[in-house]
Amino acid sequence: MQIYRVSFINHGKIYELYVQTVRQAELFGFIEFEDIVFNESSGIVIDPAEEKLKDEFAGVSRTMVPMNAIIRIDEVARKGTSKILDLDKNANVTPFPTPVYPPDRSGDS
Repeated sequence: MQIYRVSFINHGKIYELYVQTVRQAELFGFIEFEDIVFNESSGIVIDPAEEKLKDEFAGVSRTMVPMNAIIRIDEVARKGTSKILDLDKNANVTPFPTPVYPPDRSGDS
């Protein structure tokens, strides 16, 4: 079974999820993630970040994320803990959303 770790930006935070299927979505400019994998909590210790993600993606069979929001997709040997991270305010690189189709500059409007 293949597992992918997917990192993308959503509402000013970095989401890191583990999914089984990654493909180009039917909607142009989107990547589709299917079969989100969460750790099964069998003990008393519960990770609040992963629980928040479970609640947010409860009932979701697949989700589509815009290409420009994706940071990274890695194929991994085993699943880890899904989490939500804050964007580093001191980072030198800030993602800048760009249009899929650049504006027409020919003047033929």
